[in-house]
Amino acid sequence: MIDFLKDSTFSVNEVISKAWEITKNNYFSIALMCFLMFATLSISSLLAIFLKDINKVLNMILFVIFISSYLVCNLSLCKFIFHLLDNETGELTLSETLPTKKQIINFLLASFYFSLSILTVYVVIAMLVFPFIYTGINFQLLVNLAISVGLIAILITWLRISFFPFFIIDKNASPFTSLKLSLAITKGNFFKILLLLFVLGFFQVLYLLLNYFNFTVIATFVNILSSFIIIPLSSVALTIAYRKMTDEYGSEQEPDILHNII
Repeated sequence: MIDFLKDSTFSVNEVISKAWEITKNNYFSIALMCFLMFATLSISSLLAIFLKDINKVLNMILFVIFISSYLVCNLSLCKFIFHLLDNETGELTLSETLPTKKQIINFLLASFYFSLSILTVYVVIAMLVFPFIYTGINFQLLVNLAISVGLIAILITWLRISFFPFFIIDKNASPFTSLKLSLAITKGNFFKILLLLFVLGFFQVLYLLLNYFNFTVIATFVNILSSFIIIPLSSVALTIAYRKMTDEYGSEQEPDILHNII
């Protein structure tokens, strides 16, 4: 177990180190894309508040526009980071960072499959717990157990298949194939991913704790640091982690689901 943790820590350190180097050398480009994503969400939220009682049709049109804009920014950032990993010195025009129509459609379909997978996992957990109702066990205890186990199962499923957008941008994979490939490369890497997310999310957790204990000034500073440094770094780090896992996987064949669940 100790050797495993050492290997995992080393892998995470390597990912963070390389991500920091790339982020530092291309900070303004990466930060600008992250800011565009943040601005898109913020403006859409504000408009939703002001227009919710004025015109529902206009509100829906703006919702579609802003969601589409956010999606394009997100996939463009992913594509740009791949370019930096493959060719750090090469220049890239704006049009080259934009995802294709096929990639956008594949992402939307894969996102639907992703949500369906999460829902299916929770339904399966609920069905497994349901027969225990007839054993006389306290009903509230069973409900709490189903919720707890369901949330853990959802977290595991989410981590295992959340790398699907990278396959769509990097490999032009189809929606369902991208989910299966994500499941395949994360097999045996779950704790490494969890550790990486813990490291990247440390400042956000720290911000919430400081805010909870009313250390407002320090919490604000931590939040600014997280927004301007950690978020751009996280985007690069997750892309690098994806590349490392795909290199470890090494197979060109389309994986099946059953052999990659555990």
